[in-house]
Amino acid sequence: MEKQRNRKKETAFNYRFSQQELPACKPILTPAVVVSSFILIAGVFIPIGLACLFETDNVVEIQHRYDVHCLPQMYSNQGLQYIQSTITNKTCTSSLIVPREMKSPIFVYYQLDNFYQNHRRYVKSRNDEQLRSRASEAETKNCDPEVTSSNGPIVPCGLIAWSLFNDTYKFSVRNKLLDVSKKNIAWKSDREHKYGSDVYPKNFQSGVLIGGAKLNSSIPLSEQEDLIVWMRTAALPTFRKLYGRIEESLQANDVIEVVIQNNYNTYSYNGKKTVILSTTTWIGGRNQFLGIAYLSVGSLCLFIAILFILVFVLRPRPLADPSYLSWNKHPNGNM
Repeated sequence: MEKQRNRKKETAFNYRFSQQELPACKPILTPAVVVSSFILIAGVFIPIGLACLFETDNVVEIQHRYDVHCLPQMYSNQGLQYIQSTITNKTCTSSLIVPREMKSPIFVYYQLDNFYQNHRRYVKSRNDEQLRSRASEAETKNCDPEVTSSNGPIVPCGLIAWSLFNDTYKFSVRNKLLDVSKKNIAWKSDREHKYGSDVYPKNFQSGVLIGGAKLNSSIPLSEQEDLIVWMRTAALPTFRKLYGRIEESLQANDVIEVVIQNNYNTYSYNGKKTVILSTTTWIGGRNQFLGIAYLSVGSLCLFIAILFILVFVLRPRPLADPSYLSWNKHPNGNM
C-alpha cells in the first residue's frame, strides 16, 4: 500500500511538472519595475565603490625593486654568476622615504615576478602526510626530485620547500633598528592542522644543489612560519608573500635604511624581486580593482536606467487599437 501511495504521488508530481502546473513566480517586468531595479543596484554599488577607493587611497605603500639595484657594477650583465658565487658579498643597502604617516602595524612583503608557483609539477611536489605527522616521515610520494638524501628521507620534501625564499631584510630609522615580527604571519588553520608540532626538518638542503633557505632542525614545522607562508602556492606568476610586521609607526619623511641580503636566484629566469612596506585598512591593502568594479557595475546600471526612462517612459511605444482583436469584428469568426 505504501509503495502504491508513493507511486501515485510520483505520478501526480511528474504530470504537474511535465504540464508546467507547479507553483511558480512569474514577475511582470514593467518599465517601472526594471528602472527601479537598476536604480536600486546603482544606489547600492556606487557608494560602496567610492568607499572602497577612498579606503584604498588611505593605504600607504612603499615599493623597492632591488634585484637590479643590489647587483654590483662588475656583474651588471652577469646576474647568474653573481648569485652563484660563494665569495661575493651579497649585502646591499637602500634608503626608502616614508611619503605619509604609516601607522602600525606595517606589513613587510616580498614580491616575485615571473615565478610560476602554479606549475603542475611544482604544485604536486610535496607530501601533506609527511608535513602533518612524524609517523609519516618516510612518506615522500610526489616529492620527486627532492625525495631522499644519503642520510635518509628529506623533511620537508619536494620542490616547493626546497625553493624556499631566503632573502632577508633589516630596517632601521635614525640608527634605531626596527623589529620585524614573524609571529602569526601564516594562516592559523595551516599552523594548527597542516603542519605537525612533532615534525622537525631533517636532511633539508643537504644536497649538492641548494634551492633556497635552510631550516632550523630544532624547531617544529608548525612554528616555521616563513616555510608555511611559502608553501601556500600562488595562482599567478606575480605574487607577494608576507615577510613580517613592524609594530611601530613611522612619520612622514622618515628615511628607512634597508639592509638586504640578496641570496635568492631570480636571475636565471629573468625574475624580479621587490620589498614592500604597506599599511592596511578595513578593506585590506592597496587594491583598486574592487572599488573600480563596484563603480563600473553601478554606473552601467544607472546608465541603463536612464536609457529605459528615455525610451519607455518619456517616449512610450504606441499601442494598437484593442478593438481590432475583438471577435465580433470578424463575421466568419476567423482572425
